[in-house]
Amino acid sequence: MASGGRYGGQGVARQRSCSDGSNYSRRGLPNNSSSSPVLYNPKSVLKRPVSTEELQTPGGPYIKKTFTIVGDAVGWGFVVRGNRPCHIQAVEPSGPAAAAGMKVCQFVVAVNGLNVLDLDYRTVSNLILTGPKTVVMEVMEEMDH
Repeated sequence: MASGGRYGGQGVARQRSCSDGSNYSRRGLPNNSSSSPVLYNPKSVLKRPVSTEELQTPGGPYIKKTFTIVGDAVGWGFVVRGNRPCHIQAVEPSGPAAAAGMKVCQFVVAVNGLNVLDLDYRTVSNLILTGPKTVVMEVMEEMDH
């Protein structure tokens, strides 16, 4: 279930979006290296480490957002990475998560109502992959972001 498949007739492969595999590519674009990059184990997008305590501090620099993302045939269009707390490492520009408003560097607080602040990305990814096609994601985003 965590591995990907083909999308449409373009011949462009895309891995399942929230898996703990590290392949990530854009969908629906011609299959050439300049317009359809594939990232392997990309470096963390975070500028600095953030603790779960910092995210939960009242009056802190983070705002809570909730997204309802309906998965498509190949996933939800985002990649989760990190550990206590997890963060959004990548968002596919034409995917369901981008359409819902999800952005890179947001911290994952809850998945379908379950608090995931103290879980690692493999556990969070598994919750998403084994849950319903529609996922409700609660995230924290830096206010100046």
